[in-house]
Amino acid sequence: MEPRITIITLGVSDLKRSYRFYKNGLGLSTEDSPEKGIIFFQLDGTKLALYPIDKLAEDVGPEFEEQENEKRKFSGITLAHNTETRDEVDQLLECAKQAGAKIEKKAQEVFWGGYSGYFSDPDGHIWEVACLHK
Repeated sequence: MEPRITIITLGVSDLKRSYRFYKNGLGLSTEDSPEKGIIFFQLDGTKLALYPIDKLAEDVGPEFEEQENEKRKFSGITLAHNTETRDEVDQLLECAKQAGAKIEKKAQEVFWGGYSGYFSDPDGHIWEVACLHK
């Protein structure tokens, strides 16, 4: 196996809402639309895909299909975006908040020598925004 990740797919509950969050709110680039049924955003070296969570679970297998009224718990996975400066961390967290994200942890100094904060998108996917002090 080659050491790379080509696509990260997020299962979403409302494809149109997530499309607006990532395209209009965070400014990610795509030529896809929700009518296609799946959306791909081109990132540097990889793609971020949005796909309805029920269809994603069905594709993976019946044991992964979501149960009604089942409370979601932390999946153990976070996505990260690194910036060059502390100001960019703060700006991106504010941009995400204005787009409808929930700030899970305000940006702060962290043990590994950087500055980091977390937000969750409308479906609860956790993103870290961080920079390393130079």
